[in-house]
Amino acid sequence: MASKDTEVIFKVNNNMTNTSPLIFNSELKQVVNSSKVLVVGAGGIGCELLKNLVLTGFEDIEVIDLDTIDVSNLNRQFLFQKKHVGKSKAEVAKQSVLQFNPNAKIIAHHASVTSPDFGVGFIQKFNVVMNALDNRVARNHVNRLCLAAGVPLIESGTSGYSGQVELIVKKLTKCYECDPKANPKTFPGCTIRNTPSLLIHCIIWAKHLFNQLFGEHDPREEDFDVSPDPTDAESGGDPNPDVRRLSTREWAKTVGYDPQQLFVKLFEDDIQYLLTLKGLWEDRRPPTPLKWNEALETVDNVLQPDNQNMLKDQKIWNLSECVKMFQESLSGLKKALEENNNGLDWDKDDKSSMDFVASAANIRAHIFGIPVKSRFDIKSMAGNIIPAIATSNAVVAGLVVLNAINVLRGKLDQCESVYLRKAPNPRNILIVREKCLEQPNPKCCVCSEKPQVTIATDLMKMKLKDFESLVLKEKLNMIEPDVQRDSTGCVIISSEEGETDHNNDKTLKELGISDGTILLADDFVQNYQLKIIMAHRWW
Repeated sequence: MASKDTEVIFKVNNNMTNTSPLIFNSELKQVVNSSKVLVVGAGGIGCELLKNLVLTGFEDIEVIDLDTIDVSNLNRQFLFQKKHVGKSKAEVAKQSVLQFNPNAKIIAHHASVTSPDFGVGFIQKFNVVMNALDNRVARNHVNRLCLAAGVPLIESGTSGYSGQVELIVKKLTKCYECDPKANPKTFPGCTIRNTPSLLIHCIIWAKHLFNQLFGEHDPREEDFDVSPDPTDAESGGDPNPDVRRLSTREWAKTVGYDPQQLFVKLFEDDIQYLLTLKGLWEDRRPPTPLKWNEALETVDNVLQPDNQNMLKDQKIWNLSECVKMFQESLSGLKKALEENNNGLDWDKDDKSSMDFVASAANIRAHIFGIPVKSRFDIKSMAGNIIPAIATSNAVVAGLVVLNAINVLRGKLDQCESVYLRKAPNPRNILIVREKCLEQPNPKCCVCSEKPQVTIATDLMKMKLKDFESLVLKEKLNMIEPDVQRDSTGCVIISSEEGETDHNNDKTLKELGISDGTILLADDFVQNYQLKIIMAHRWW
């Protein structure tokens, strides 16, 4: 965590900018001083990167970051202090690095990089762009913007002790989307809904619950229903088909999101229902339904004797505390929903959202006899967070700046991909360099000469609004797509608000799309065009 000593270090290091003539010749120093660079992300890598850039002599920098500072950031993002919690990462990072060199010109944007404000024209202002992001969607977007703008992109990331740095240049190297990325690990729906055995199962269930209660309507919601699943092959069938089972979303509205009634349904009635599915409990410990009043009075906690000496987020709540937090967070989320009729997005850094998931997951874990964990641990698991290592971020940020310097010198051949390993390779090397730049994938649907992709779906059932949200925006990572049929030029999806809304509930078949139909998609925000070949699959 940053302290007053940090401010002293800033002042000492400020003198380091005067040593640049001893490191760079005058020509390179001039190139560095006059180059305009963009940093996307002001988190773990971003903080180190901004500090390195200013100390290296870069004086024209812009930084974009949507997040605000959380207390959990302070152990590795050294530009931030406790007094900065809740403030913009981009703005505080700017103010902190200016202490290294007050003459630097730094512009901070507290915004999402996917905003139309940061289109191709914006990217073209820079000599080089450096990514310090932690999510694939934003990485894909910046990758496309830089390809369209013809600006070199230095992509970087860390995962625990591992890390990587790679240069992306149109027609010269692979782009970020040339190789498919591994999908996050998933768990069977029946395990999540009926027979959780690990805390992560309960956390996923709690996140689905959040989306069903407060999230924007998802057409796939039925697949993620948190209610017990009587069709589970192990369950032996539904023993009571006369029981009327409402959707969680609709039922919650009818009771006004009342905490006690929600608790009774989720943690007593639904569990009682699960117990009637006898086949599930032949070889498993059956769950124990909870009653509201009894849960509120359960205050013992033998799991962590030194709980009182722990930091707030690292304490393990007892059952009573979980119930009270469930009640309190529901109240906050209900109020937020009333202010946003379109629904809420789950955010691990939003207090009410995280409190809701942590408390609901621990209550469910208690029911199934699964060891519970602290809010801090659940936040890491819920956000798919691998513990960040400050030294990994520092090493990777240093490599990014070295690559940026080589880009500005025109020595792209010296910007091979670099990988940081947890353990030395057979040659006893931790920082491993590729021997040559990796060539673009000729079949890449983003950077190839004529990008195209084949989409297989049930054209009889897929509605246009679902095609836009689930395929174009979620799978293909478009922001504002326009789509027309290649054969007729008929526009079926328009980025102009309301222009094609009348098509939303029509199936693709009803819009004249059949097996083999070619669609032309154009995203003006990303300056990205894609040919889509539709294939009918009914499965």
